[in-house]
Amino acid sequence: MPPIVHVVFFQFKPDLAPTERQELCDRMLELKNSCLHPRSEKPYIRSSVGGLDRSIEGVQGGITHAFVVEFASQEDRDYYVHEDPAHRAFVELMLPKLVKAQIIDFSPGVFSP
Repeated sequence: MPPIVHVVFFQFKPDLAPTERQELCDRMLELKNSCLHPRSEKPYIRSSVGGLDRSIEGVQGGITHAFVVEFASQEDRDYYVHEDPAHRAFVELMLPKLVKAQIIDFSPGVFSP
């Protein structure tokens, strides 16, 4: 089964303090260590990177931050999205701070269903 790349885009509310925005971004990256597999009880996120938008193309649609999270399998991604308590707590913390979020998942090299 191919890995799943989970790409998350955020537009933070404009009145959010820079320090709070930084803390939320740090927490997003920390999920790599705090999300534990239900059977092994070990971290299962392969990699997690993110940062502030640096595009010069002007088509961001308000998105200011992006994160790329890699999972070994669809099963791991599904657990993360639907069940992982660390991720669920993060989502509850993050949603009120956002204007919008967009998420795209793909498997590298797979271009048809």
